Amino acid sequence: QVRLVESGGGLVQPGGSLRLSCAASGFTFSRSDMSWYRQAPGKERELVAGIGSNGGNTEYADSVKGRFTISRDNAKNTVYLQMNSLKFEDTAVYYCKAVRVWYSYWGQGTQVTVSS
Repeated sequence: QVRLVESGGGLVQPGGSLRLSCAASGFTFSRSDMSWYRQAPGKERELVAGIGSNGGNTEYADSVKGRFTISRDNAKNTVYLQMNSLKFEDTAVYYCKAVRVWYSYWGQGTQVTVSS
């Protein structure tokens, strides 16, 4: 059974930090590209960051470059999103996604709220 379980979300003040985790099981994590997406109320889901299967290639949305860092630990089947200098506009549900040529899987999401 495929599972992607996000954790680490919560309420944080502007300028603060959070670290999201996504624990994977039921598929070959180490051969899957992993991504973080987010969806704010009334908006479409958007790509935040992605990382290749071996961790060598990363990409970021312009809005988070220099503030967010994606990483992975293939020994733990986990992908992370370190979020620093959080802004009000980072408020959203954050989802992780696993992709290979013949599949894509989504987690259930974790809420991040940036508020003073």
